[in-house]
Amino acid sequence: MHNEQSKQNHPLTGTFEIQHLAELIKQWASELGFAQCGITGTDLSAEAEPLDKWLNEGMQGEMRWLGDHRDKRLDASQLHPNTQRIISVRMDYLPAGVETLSILDNPNKAYIARYTLGRDYHKLMRKKLKQLGQRIELHLQQETLFRPFVDSAPVLERPIARNAGLGWIGKHTLLLNREAGSWFFLGELFINLPLPIDPPEEKGHCGKCTACLDVCPTKAFPQPYVLDARRCISYLTIEHKGSIPEEFRKPMGNRIFGCDDCQLFCPWNRFAQHSHEDDFKPRHHLDDADLISLFQWDEATFLKRTEGSAIRRTGFEGWQRNIAIALGNSAGGTEVIDTLIRRLQQPDCSALLAEHIHWAIQQLTNETGDGDNDVTLR
Repeated sequence: MHNEQSKQNHPLTGTFEIQHLAELIKQWASELGFAQCGITGTDLSAEAEPLDKWLNEGMQGEMRWLGDHRDKRLDASQLHPNTQRIISVRMDYLPAGVETLSILDNPNKAYIARYTLGRDYHKLMRKKLKQLGQRIELHLQQETLFRPFVDSAPVLERPIARNAGLGWIGKHTLLLNREAGSWFFLGELFINLPLPIDPPEEKGHCGKCTACLDVCPTKAFPQPYVLDARRCISYLTIEHKGSIPEEFRKPMGNRIFGCDDCQLFCPWNRFAQHSHEDDFKPRHHLDDADLISLFQWDEATFLKRTEGSAIRRTGFEGWQRNIAIALGNSAGGTEVIDTLIRRLQQPDCSALLAEHIHWAIQQLTNETGDGDNDVTLR
């Protein structure tokens, strides 16, 4: 957080002092709202082989930035000079009282990944990590080189969290915790202090369970512990900007932004903890919204109601593309088909959106047997 002129010497002269500081850091992290905190080193060279294999097979899809800055991903001290330790934290995000499976099972409702129902988590967590760094400085009474990261740089968050003892990486590639499942965000504070390192979670606890792999609608896991992003609904609805391949449209169901299936059916999420952060509470009733209502938003409404939300990432065209597919998978009816046709007739309906609307109308008319609808409007 500070420049390279910061002092490099720290008043940590003994084992007791650095151990005491580590305990204080975990206490301060808890006071700031983090559910857990652990400390690990900077060497992630063990991740090189699986990372390279995954990238070489093209499983990152259009997310080409995941192949950039390889050396920085594998050695945190190259990303932020003088880093000696990484403080890894997690924060629960699932709001209390939010329905999941009942929304997913209702074809006329919009299922939005539960991590994005409230305000964007990046700013909140970065702010709290910065406060943690400042608290450390205040305690030491001198400047310290630190920098917070929350899904915003070439950082291998899950291996870092595993190495810091926060959990193990499950077969669905997400971090799992025995007391909290997987409904949480991860964040890191890189710092130039020789803090004691916590023991890693060396053993996984998935056993023979394959619930997350079996339930995946698009079969995005070619094998346990490997995710092919190109088949993942979260990738398709958020990162992918073009036409969604037809083979994935029916399996997408009513999922219009992200997908939680591999978490919803994971037995460890019986132990998930609810979030107490007001910022993570649903806004604009997005936890229980009708597809047709969301499809009728114009761009100004979309921008207003997604202000400060991760949903902005998909863009208005992507938002409507995703909802058009979901409407094609809905229970249908005259109102749905008429709404889709009206959108086709509007001058701002792009070719990309029109393609997905035509698909949706075709699904609905084929299923109802009404083949006489005039859908060749564009």
